Amino acid sequence: MKTQEEINYQRIASAIEYILANFKSQPDLEEIAAHVHLSPFHFQKLFTEWAGTTPKKFLQYISTQHAKKLLQERVSVSETAFQTGLSGTSRLHDLFISIEGMSPAEYRNGGQNLHISYTFASTPFGMVIAASTGKGLCYLTFEDDKSSAVNKLAAKFPLALLTETPTEHQENALRIFRNDWTALPQIKLHLKASAFQLKVWEALLKIPMGGLSTYGSIAREINAPGASRAVGTAIGSNPVAFLIPCHRVIQTSGTLGGYMWGPTRKTAIIGWESARCLSM
Repeated sequence: MKTQEEINYQRIASAIEYILANFKSQPDLEEIAAHVHLSPFHFQKLFTEWAGTTPKKFLQYISTQHAKKLLQERVSVSETAFQTGLSGTSRLHDLFISIEGMSPAEYRNGGQNLHISYTFASTPFGMVIAASTGKGLCYLTFEDDKSSAVNKLAAKFPLALLTETPTEHQENALRIFRNDWTALPQIKLHLKASAFQLKVWEALLKIPMGGLSTYGSIAREINAPGASRAVGTAIGSNPVAFLIPCHRVIQTSGTLGGYMWGPTRKTAIIGWESARCLSM
């Protein structure tokens, strides 16, 4: 006799197979729930608990992956929208802005016609390069060499127009390093990421200053308890240093673990934050 857990898994697996086979018709919650013989309410609850995201978000992610493949094959935006089962280019545009942080045309063109401004600034932990679009901060990393920093930015956005110009988005973000937390509500991010990466980064933002978490704890936070390694990969791909606090994640053993910008800098940031919490 099957356990309830096994039954639930089969229902979710069946729902995912249905979404994969029928995403071009953009099935709604009621249709998918009926396929697995559950009410929309109970299916939504079960799917969200199991997958860590809603059926609608999962459908959006599948649709976006299909659209990305078509755009990479140089299919037009309008034809991509049609082949993805969306009612028009405006829905495709909204989907890409929500999931990818950029428009379909920007994705297809590798950042072409995307204007990115950047500036350099000194912080307590060394020099950073901060880059932004008109929508928000898209890049913030610690760098020791300006020429290398610009080359890395260009490699991430190969067809974008880069100019060394300070912007309000950058300034709002950089004020954090001066202990000025009043700008937090004004900080806007413009990030390109998968749905899973965004979930991990959102979980990082919940770790309070002076606090620490582990890869396993983050995995449980996003309802993916067996995905510690994938969580580590997502943390390692964080394009916005310090603001998205990947430095606050350590190994379960208590050792600090890796950090894209070096273990010494990670130790310094953790100590700096702890000291400021004690002085508040």
